[in-house]
Amino acid sequence: MANSASGESMIARFVRVVSAFDDRHQTMTVAELARRTGLPVTTTYRLVNELLHERLLEREPGGAVHIGTKMWELASRGSKMVGLREAALPFMEDVQSVVQHATTLGILDSDEILYIERIGTHATVVDISKIAGRLPLHATSSGLVLLAHSPAAYQDKILARPLYKYTDTTLTEPMVLRRHLADIRHRGFAAMPGVIVPETTGIAVPVFGPDNTAVAALSVIVPRTEENDSARVPVLMAGARGVSRALGWRGELKGTVRRSQ
Repeated sequence: MANSASGESMIARFVRVVSAFDDRHQTMTVAELARRTGLPVTTTYRLVNELLHERLLEREPGGAVHIGTKMWELASRGSKMVGLREAALPFMEDVQSVVQHATTLGILDSDEILYIERIGTHATVVDISKIAGRLPLHATSSGLVLLAHSPAAYQDKILARPLYKYTDTTLTEPMVLRRHLADIRHRGFAAMPGVIVPETTGIAVPVFGPDNTAVAALSVIVPRTEENDSARVPVLMAGARGVSRALGWRGELKGTVRRSQ
């Protein structure tokens, strides 16, 4: 694939263009795209025209462009995430109907938690989780659950990095985090009050695949004023057990339910 003068491949530049779109920038002019990507305007025009030709981008009447339907179509074909989402959705709906707050499904990707499904409304709680959104592992209940069930070498790699302290309750000390991860494995869930958004508590449990590894985390985001782990954890565990078995897992979720300190 041809490289630019800077040595960047055509594919890398395509990725820069499509990655510039997010929930706050769903539609942009080519000039706006050039500013967000840092690419020259002429290069951006050329890349946009090629993406429009392949219908990976689509143009609006005013000239701005947005991600095309074909992008979603191609991304969905054969994706393991599609099967995971389809297996999880019925159980997520059950959890959300009981808890009455946002319910999310996240996976570990590029050392972050990537949310691949979310149901519920933002109306009752401050919630920064979004479908296709990413958050740090150490500052989310879903991230800590997946980190707790990761190999020791991977935990060492993550804990060796500088970890940003979002709030007073964000855990950043490696030794403290190691003890917390061990506690999560023992209890079977993570309940994290205010670690990234002071007003909310994230509660998450692991979802297992056929090989008994944690492939996802099922979580709910609730107001801290309504903390009640003992009531919500069994609902989450039942949902995660259903998703896990739908994926071919035949084990049994372990852990004891107790109120977090």
